[in-house]
Amino acid sequence: MSSQSDSEPGPAEGGAGPGRDETVEPGTFFLMPRTEPLDPRDPLDPSEVEAQITAVAALNEPLRRGLYRFAVSQPDAVSRDQAAQELGISRELAAFHLDKLVDIGLLDVEFRRLTGRQGPGAGRPAKLYRPSGRQVELSFPNRRYDLAAHLLAKALEPNGDGAAGGIDEAARQFGEELGRRARKHLGRRPGADRLLTQVATLLEGYGFEPARSDGEVILRNCPFGTVAAAHPEVVCGMNLAVLEGVISGLRTQAIEARLAPGPGRCCVVVAASEDGTGRSRARWPRSRLGG
Repeated sequence: MSSQSDSEPGPAEGGAGPGRDETVEPGTFFLMPRTEPLDPRDPLDPSEVEAQITAVAALNEPLRRGLYRFAVSQPDAVSRDQAAQELGISRELAAFHLDKLVDIGLLDVEFRRLTGRQGPGAGRPAKLYRPSGRQVELSFPNRRYDLAAHLLAKALEPNGDGAAGGIDEAARQFGEELGRRARKHLGRRPGADRLLTQVATLLEGYGFEPARSDGEVILRNCPFGTVAAAHPEVVCGMNLAVLEGVISGLRTQAIEARLAPGPGRCCVVVAASEDGTGRSRARWPRSRLGG
């Protein structure tokens, strides 16, 4: 039997969150407490292992897992009403599970008015949910591939001793192979929209959490997040090379990959090509390559 704190809300409950009499200033932004990603150079903290197990266990609940997947698939923060409609459940039940995901650090919360209206009569700000960026990863026995990646990336930095150009070429070849496989399912002359959909489907399987937004494919997650934070020149350049390879393998000039770094997401976006060449116009400044 579930404990009272994890039981689903009754008819009068709306889950955790501000009460009806709570005053929230317009535009106020809240970040709920969560565990930051581990530095790959640090030893594992036993308490963090317990927190990871708790997070994984929480996603065993099908509705909660579905709500999390919905949140990470959207380009913007989602409301309780949007989440409830997507899963076909009540607003109260959606609120309960969304707030549970906040409690364990998988979602963050912000409050803002969706109508854009201000002043008296504008209504209360809506409670919105977005992915926190927290990394959940368990391995028994323990594996530290992130540490190996960190050390390898260090060697590939401009002042390192590694062969810097090789990683981009390997990444591009990997992307080309992915693109060639996907091209077989696209017909003779696919348009940009269909190509972008195929790219999003392809990258979803590799942990990038793609989402369509304003005619672009943005990548809500970098699978190499902790390494990318410490070595952006290496990892962002590698990600760009992978996407350039995918587009090359698709044999198209209708779409392009370009660098567009932003908070909480991968540094590369894919969009319809503006000049028809399909070639990236912006590259990561990498002094080791002489560019």
